[in-house]
Amino acid sequence: MGRVSGVQIKATGCNMAFAPIVDITYNWECEEIITRAFSNDHEKVAAMAKAYMDGLHETEGVFCCAKHFPGNGQDYRDAHLSNNINSFGLDKWMETYGYVYKTLIDGGMEAVMGGHIMLPEYMREIKPGITDAEMLPATLCPEIMTGLLRDKLGFNGMVVTDASHMVGMTNKMKRADMLPAAINAGCDMFLFFNDPAEDYATMLNAYNTGIISEERMVEALTRILGLKASKGMHKMTPDQLCGTDEELAAALNNEEFKAYSAQVSRDSVTLVKYLDEGVLPLNPEKTKRIMIVPIKGTSGPMDALMAMFGGAAAKKSPAEKLCERLNAKGFEAFIYESPLEKIQKQMAAGEKVSANMYFAGKNAIADFTSKQDLVISLFNVANGHPAFGVSKGGGEIPWYVHEQPVVGISVNLPTMLADAPMLRTYINTYDSRDETMDALVDALVAGVDAFKGTDPIDSFCGMWDTRV
Repeated sequence: MGRVSGVQIKATGCNMAFAPIVDITYNWECEEIITRAFSNDHEKVAAMAKAYMDGLHETEGVFCCAKHFPGNGQDYRDAHLSNNINSFGLDKWMETYGYVYKTLIDGGMEAVMGGHIMLPEYMREIKPGITDAEMLPATLCPEIMTGLLRDKLGFNGMVVTDASHMVGMTNKMKRADMLPAAINAGCDMFLFFNDPAEDYATMLNAYNTGIISEERMVEALTRILGLKASKGMHKMTPDQLCGTDEELAAALNNEEFKAYSAQVSRDSVTLVKYLDEGVLPLNPEKTKRIMIVPIKGTSGPMDALMAMFGGAAAKKSPAEKLCERLNAKGFEAFIYESPLEKIQKQMAAGEKVSANMYFAGKNAIADFTSKQDLVISLFNVANGHPAFGVSKGGGEIPWYVHEQPVVGISVNLPTMLADAPMLRTYINTYDSRDETMDALVDALVAGVDAFKGTDPIDSFCGMWDTRV
């Protein structure tokens, strides 16, 4: 993955990957990184991140910037929206997150992204008497960005903050104070302007008034310019920095890369839970009629943005992709439409809404099971929890797992067993790319042994009832 990323990054004219993500998913409810981090095991995170970095470095002129120091994955809250806390003290941190970062530093990592993450136990250890109100995120805290990263781990590369608009940073002080504080804490760059002229004036004033010292400014600029010079970028013209259209097309349409992507999907799709023997492999002679029940999550900011620009509408949904592939294998698959969806259509068409439709699912069990031979509960939840909708007899919630075969599949968050513990067969695909949906359907019809993935986290979410 790192090698492919390096080639494609350079072809687009970029020179730094804000990757790998080296957070550790200790908390299954940490939505900010649960779908982006490698594992809940620090040794696995270190090994995977080091491999990614080594692959990235095969492309000349591309830098590696690991994130989010000092480590996300414990607080369920998202630093884009709130505070974020890493609760480890120094010894535990050095054994886990510190082990990961030291592995990368020793391996030649050039840059680190500081996270808006507080380390209260560490701070209490090194500053006895510090109050809760004095706790700062790493990006504003010299004891973390300088004392821990540079002094204890020996990192001398460049540091950039995570986005300077995130609430985990902005809720601590005025922006005019925050930007210089980040540089004084040990960050060499801050990510994203608010207003370029205003932010530039803020930094110039901080330098002219001595808030940012000459020594600190020279140190930060030396790391930034030194990083560029280490790859000869100071001698390159813009044309040399940016690849040609032909090089970009070659990188994005590389057949080797496409084959590798498909292989990753085949190796990753994971059968997490399988209690009812005989459900797999799927066979048209046994379960020809398959009802696919799409289950979405609560809408977030990115969902609204995608809808605004037509991104979501331009692509087939995971349910549509799955339905097409199953029908190509000889099944008669169809997509379930909930009573609430039917009501919404009635309202949109200006028709009189039938309140009885809400209770349409409350009928004989035989009436429900006679319509299909197997149900696939397809979770496409990007954040939060499943928005099941009707609970009184509809098809959204898999209440019928003891009435007919049901297969639960999540194409996004791998933690859906927490909300649907009744599922007796459960699969994580981690994404819904075309190659992944191909691999999923191939495994469904081939059987248990075709699922090559191993659970990188605890998809049972630490709950006993999700296992039974």
